[in-house]
Amino acid sequence: MTTAETYINRCIELAQKGLKTVAPNPMVGCVIVNKGKIIAESYHIKYGEAHAEVNAINSVVNQELLKTATLYVSLEPCAHFGKTPPCSNLIIEKGIPNVVIACVDPFAEVAGKGIEKLVKAGINVTVGVLEEKALELNKRFFTFHEKKRPYILLKWAQTQDGFIDVNRTSDVPKINWITQPQTKQLTDTWRTEEMAILVGKNTIVNDNPKLTVRTILGKNPIRIVIDKQNELDENLAIFSNDAQTLIFNQKVHKEKEKTTYVKIPFENTLNEIFEYLYSLDIQSVLVEGGAKTLQAFIDSGAWDEARVYTGNSFFNTGLKAPVLSSTKHKTTFFGKDKITIFYND
Repeated sequence: MTTAETYINRCIELAQKGLKTVAPNPMVGCVIVNKGKIIAESYHIKYGEAHAEVNAINSVVNQELLKTATLYVSLEPCAHFGKTPPCSNLIIEKGIPNVVIACVDPFAEVAGKGIEKLVKAGINVTVGVLEEKALELNKRFFTFHEKKRPYILLKWAQTQDGFIDVNRTSDVPKINWITQPQTKQLTDTWRTEEMAILVGKNTIVNDNPKLTVRTILGKNPIRIVIDKQNELDENLAIFSNDAQTLIFNQKVHKEKEKTTYVKIPFENTLNEIFEYLYSLDIQSVLVEGGAKTLQAFIDSGAWDEARVYTGNSFFNTGLKAPVLSSTKHKTTFFGKDKITIFYND
């Protein structure tokens, strides 16, 4: 690893600390180096607050050191006025002569303009160091701005023999656990990392889930349910005020406490949902079921990542789990449960 890669790698490590707090902004880390020594480092801590570059620059006690320093950053410095002033302006103002950037920002208000501004100011700019790793870091942000829809992450649990559920009858328990109880903590961690969680109506009817985070500390995602005929009973757990809830249907548009009923035509359902979520700046959605809903995303090709649990149980018969044609990306284990991660090719 080169010197530049070492410092950019540190920027990415710092940036990851903002995973649960900066959306819809991107995660960004910054390191400032003078004569081979790190004199400051920081990251974008919370949405609406100072960016990584500003935090790092302001933390340097002897500001004169900035005039002979190199600033490393995981994403192109912004060039526009948003909730905070442009980072590129501050870099120029402080006379920092060298800037190393991992990747370009695709956001229309930036998209190379920050780099252009720095170069015009006579700053030596290097772009593309550990670019692939930096792109992976902000895959949600980049997908949102490039595809005009949220990053779609599919998740389900299946048995060793490939079933997602048993055949539901009156004498079958409401919930049939496939994975070990401890795996619920990992699922809750994933929920805190995404802006929204989505299921179909049948999942609500069959399991009556709350779709909130309960085993760890963390923010509840926005709950989304597809209920075309608006048939769900308002006494179900999904209508609790523990989190904001969106019910996509073709009957009514109204608001009731923390629940918004969103009326759409259901002519091109997923695109209609994406358009609405895009308008709300919702950059990522965890799709947790059921099988019909998951299959709709798979068939449309409108998904980016899938995380599939495989437990130690067998159902022998029941509802078959979805099947992905994408190349397997990697397999890990959480206790006794196998987790296979796929990316949409």
